[in-house]
Amino acid sequence: KLPCLNRGEGGELSAKYLGTTIDETLKLRANLILSAAVSFKPDLILVDKKPQGLRGELESTLNCLQTYLTQTKLVLLLRDILDSPDTTIKEWQNGYSEAIQQFYDLVLVVGVPEVFDLRKEYQLPASVSQKVQFCGYIRKEFGLKRCSIIRQELQLAPKERLVLVTPGGGEDGYRLIDTYLSGLAWLPTGHNIRSLVICGPEMPPLQRKALYEAAEKYPHVWIHEFTDDLMSYMDAADTVVSMAGYNTVCEILSLRKRAVVVPRIKPSQEQWIRAERMAHLGLFTAIHPDHLTPQGLMYALLEELGSSSGHPPASQFDLDALPRITQEISTLLYGKSKLSKEAVA
Repeated sequence: KLPCLNRGEGGELSAKYLGTTIDETLKLRANLILSAAVSFKPDLILVDKKPQGLRGELESTLNCLQTYLTQTKLVLLLRDILDSPDTTIKEWQNGYSEAIQQFYDLVLVVGVPEVFDLRKEYQLPASVSQKVQFCGYIRKEFGLKRCSIIRQELQLAPKERLVLVTPGGGEDGYRLIDTYLSGLAWLPTGHNIRSLVICGPEMPPLQRKALYEAAEKYPHVWIHEFTDDLMSYMDAADTVVSMAGYNTVCEILSLRKRAVVVPRIKPSQEQWIRAERMAHLGLFTAIHPDHLTPQGLMYALLEELGSSSGHPPASQFDLDALPRITQEISTLLYGKSKLSKEAVA
């Protein structure tokens, strides 16, 4: 486990727990990675997002692999969207494409080009594009409880509608929940909507306290800090109100839930681009945070709840990333002759 780094709204890095400087933490991370590679002599190393690591922390390991561990395969794993094209193209001018060309065997993208083709959007050179394989999105496992059990535990009447409000970890989720609670005043008289709000474990205590106090005046609202079985509650919900992080979007798509998503736009445009593209495909409704108002949020929610088209058109959406990653890695390690056997295993 590498020491954690945290990125603020402005994109600045800080050590999350150790109380060390950034330079000290990055040096420690680089040494740990190199030591692990030399000691374990792995068959394959899977690198997340940055081909050279944070601020070049992987460079010594990459050079070591090329010189001494030439049998080790190197794979880069990328989300569907990294940031806006302008920002990403500029960032990748720091030798990222050259590193992929020199060191990496394969680039796996957990997304589909129909939503965002990063080869074109980020103007990747042909030497990098030919290593890219799109794997689809990650299908999330179902929750521990059936939705009927959850609705029974919440004592929901058969005709009552349940809205789940979740900002993920919650670190920057206060505004979404506060706007939602303020928007409840815009619901029509005699509505049959119940709301379950999950603040998230990383929400600052003072913000969480303020939301708990605001929710007290609404008897049809339950509010909690955390659940370790969010998928069960999402499955039981008629509509989801959330941010647009990769994991949350995959949960919504896996359960084919109607949703209203309000992405963050700092320090990266990743969430907004994902939300806008998927909203264009009819997978959910997206609201830019600059346009978020209590009335507008409730209007979008009622539109989703009142939709007559049933589930959003996610049934044909590619959610087979995990088995496809298994297949790609099996092929890389063992060759095509073992592909089907390894994939089944």
